[in-house]
Amino acid sequence: MNPDKKYILDEIKGRVDESAFVLVVDYTGTTVPEFSELRSRLLEQGAECHVAKNSFMKRVLADAGLPDLGEELIGQTAFVTGDSDVCAVAKVVANFEKEFKKPEIKAGILDGDVLSSDQVKGLASLPPREVLLAQLLSTINAPATQLVRVINEPGTSLARVIQAKFEGGE
Repeated sequence: MNPDKKYILDEIKGRVDESAFVLVVDYTGTTVPEFSELRSRLLEQGAECHVAKNSFMKRVLADAGLPDLGEELIGQTAFVTGDSDVCAVAKVVANFEKEFKKPEIKAGILDGDVLSSDQVKGLASLPPREVLLAQLLSTINAPATQLVRVINEPGTSLARVIQAKFEGGE
């Protein structure tokens, strides 16, 4: 194998192996300034966008044990990888697509499963990770809070009766 080709494949494989997800976008018609702006926005979320030959990406995905994206790896394709919150990254790409009408989200891979374009856009519509964690925590804490109220109620009721008796007795 050509050493340059091997270097490129190793570089792509390193990014895919370190990434929690892979998003595939069609960047047809995207200008260089627009692509640079997308990269800047993704970098703020801890993600990167790279262009690689589709055949290289097919090979890297197979070597990494990830599912084949088949039809999605056609045309001018860029790959978004990162180790941060996939929802925030998907939101950046989706908002960029709304703003500039490109690049178009084609598919994604998350936890070894292939995601359709609509599923990736669904991730983009989720609230940020911190908000989801706060909602989960409040859901988990709700039964405990109610239990504490039920346990405290007899004592609180007794205290109100004593207080009323004390105030009425003067």
